[in-house]
Amino acid sequence: MTILRTYARLWADDVESALPLLRRLTGQEPHLRFAFQGVDLAAVGDFLVIAGPAEERAQYAHASATVVVDDLDALRATLEDAGAVLTTPLTEGGTGRFLYARHPDGSGVEYVEWAPELVREVLGAGEHRGLGTPR
Repeated sequence: MTILRTYARLWADDVESALPLLRRLTGQEPHLRFAFQGVDLAAVGDFLVIAGPAEERAQYAHASATVVVDDLDALRATLEDAGAVLTTPLTEGGTGRFLYARHPDGSGVEYVEWAPELVREVLGAGEHRGLGTPR
């Protein structure tokens, strides 16, 4: 299991008002934008903006980071072996599969396994061999 990318989460009322500064700071355009269960998400550089009404954002506030991995099944085994608790079981989402876990120290993290086409689009073709094998 390999960590492909880690995002710092930023909370905003409106995704459009968050993006100008992030574009300026990173020199990049968003590489992900989508809506999911009442919030709008945008990824720019190593930032993930989670925007929308406070009550909608609150359902995701228990995680301090979003970590993209190449093998969510192997990650789940590692987490469970270490005594982590899955707070959201492995679930299909807009970008692939994800789960939420509370580590033994109490910290919460969202782990995501992107769909192979998204890995190629965001991280580049050929950079991460082995991805794209259907599960």
